[in-house]
Amino acid sequence: MFKKGTKLYSILTGTCPRCQEESMFENKNPYVLSEALNMHDTCSHCGLKYKMEPSFFYGAMYVSYAVGIAFAVAAFVISFFVFNAGINMIFVSIIGTLIVFMPIILRLSRNIWINFFVNYNPDAAKK
Repeated sequence: MFKKGTKLYSILTGTCPRCQEESMFENKNPYVLSEALNMHDTCSHCGLKYKMEPSFFYGAMYVSYAVGIAFAVAAFVISFFVFNAGINMIFVSIIGTLIVFMPIILRLSRNIWINFFVNYNPDAAKK
């Protein structure tokens, strides 16, 4: 399920969707906020251009919304059903979750977006 060659592997590891050999992001730590979305221009292993066209990653905003909703629902379920929290505490836990996980949500949405358009190809290495 999480093996190399699957889209899920590329999405969760942040690797190039074509060769899955190199991280797309310059800094692997998403919590260095000044560099959270800095990406390499191309994959040094297979040559895939990450920003295929101007404003390519604007579409990731829609994915980010869905991923953010998923994180918020998870925070609600944990707060309400596990901790039996009141409405105010649930609200605080949802907001806190979204703030803490925002760099991860942003990167995850970019990974999902590019994987809509690029498929894995093990033979894509530069010669």
